[in-house]
Amino acid sequence: MCQMNVLEAKTNFSKIIAMLERKEEKEVIVARAGKPVVKIVWIEQEDISKRIGIAKGKFTIPDDIDECNDEIARMFGIIE
Repeated sequence: MCQMNVLEAKTNFSKIIAMLERKEEKEVIVARAGKPVVKIVWIEQEDISKRIGIAKGKFTIPDDIDECNDEIARMFGIIE
């Protein structure tokens, strides 16, 4: 954890972000008159490439899944 005053944080904002990106600091506390006011933290983002196939093996598709397609299409007025 790193703490700095508002002016120092304002001056070094890009450096603060870079430190958090490189995981040199877990959080940065910004203080006014020596009192902590805000905490700046890195937001962990999920790698979206790992979402593809996430449900694989979680459910089975029935063999007759397309059996009622025409009936459903008629209900929505897609076909007559």
